[in-house]
Amino acid sequence: MKTSLTSIAVALCAAAALARAPNYDEAKVAPYSLEDPLAFADGRRLKDASEWPARRKEILGIFAREMYGQPPPAPEKVVAELREEGSTLAGLAIRRQYRMWFRADKSGPFVDWLLVLPNRIAGTFPETNDVRVACENREKAPVVLMLNFRGNHAVLDDVEVPLTEGGWFRDDGSGGRGQKESDRGALRRSQSRSTVPAEYIVSRGYALLTACYAQVSPDVEVKKGDPEELAYTHVFELWPRRDESRTDNTTALGAWAWALSRGLDLVERIPEADAAKSVVTGCSRLGKAALLAAARDERFAVCVPNQTGGGGVPLAKRDFGENVSTEMAMFPHWYCRAYAKYIDNEQAMKFDQHLLVAAIAPRALLVEGFNNGWFDAKGEWLSCRAASPVWEFLGKEGLPKGEFPDNYDSSCIGAHLGYVRRGGQHGISGYDWRWMLDFADRVFAR
Repeated sequence: MKTSLTSIAVALCAAAALARAPNYDEAKVAPYSLEDPLAFADGRRLKDASEWPARRKEILGIFAREMYGQPPPAPEKVVAELREEGSTLAGLAIRRQYRMWFRADKSGPFVDWLLVLPNRIAGTFPETNDVRVACENREKAPVVLMLNFRGNHAVLDDVEVPLTEGGWFRDDGSGGRGQKESDRGALRRSQSRSTVPAEYIVSRGYALLTACYAQVSPDVEVKKGDPEELAYTHVFELWPRRDESRTDNTTALGAWAWALSRGLDLVERIPEADAAKSVVTGCSRLGKAALLAAARDERFAVCVPNQTGGGGVPLAKRDFGENVSTEMAMFPHWYCRAYAKYIDNEQAMKFDQHLLVAAIAPRALLVEGFNNGWFDAKGEWLSCRAASPVWEFLGKEGLPKGEFPDNYDSSCIGAHLGYVRRGGQHGISGYDWRWMLDFADRVFAR
């Protein structure tokens, strides 16, 4: 018997003894006010577009102090080593596997990246399957960047893609934390709630670059007794020791966002890839990471966060679905300690998620939601609506006018800012991928 996502969410809340039960009744949403994204914290209105960078910096500073922690420092050096290359997807693509270190001597933590590159971009494989193909004067492929939950071997069936090394994985329900051979190609299976359809992405002319988030920072489960301190290992070893007297230490979400920027560093070194045409995406907690990465790193041209839930796109002050209490009880490593003062006190916040959404302007943003109360689809749409004036202020089209769209209604997808939602289960699906790449196509065609 299948368990509904709502019942799972309720069970998670019950497991977190200190969490406030989520509200699923629109009639209980109290009045709230939102800060003007086009006014500085001291109340001064922006005069013109030249002042937006200063306001954007101010917004990012607020989120660094109050929610996501300070951004990690830049790496000493990014060293990327090509470890394997071959044909994949029945000759339609090239598979490349890179190991990335962050020190010149290749000591310390590393992240393994899997690149799937359209063969028509990189060249034609001869009968010998020799993949050393010159790419001078060839078209470059736009790139989708994302972190995955299950390991790179879940993206392709190829036996050449090894199980992820050096990752600490969440309990799979059986007490096991390692990776399994049975997960090979799992993200291509028709019954998977989340899919990464490599063939489809390649057929649209895009390359895919992905890494497993478990190699970046362990996603502990404090409700099951995992020590929170374990979250601050792996890439955290690169940075100064955490100062426990601070309330704005770097968080797991900050680390995952940082890793996405390192992926873009790699894209800039790949001659067949167009780093200026990058799409950063992710689902659920990794959708939050994609949103934060794009907000902090202006090199990302398009951001498509998928089903982020509370702490991502939805408005916190609306107090619908996931709330600050549940976030801090179940996922304290995602947020800094300063955020805890807003437990049962969201109205005291001098910011809300629409400001983080606005920090991506004037670049392109498509928010993808789905019809489940825990994830507050309406709160996502309202967040986009509240951020929309920034795009207009900067000379771009904002969110299309109209009411909260129905499931599968794409009329709220604009030229630079859009919102769309669907039914079904939690996860990034074929619908989401089609909306995402259609949106990116239009952005890159301009």
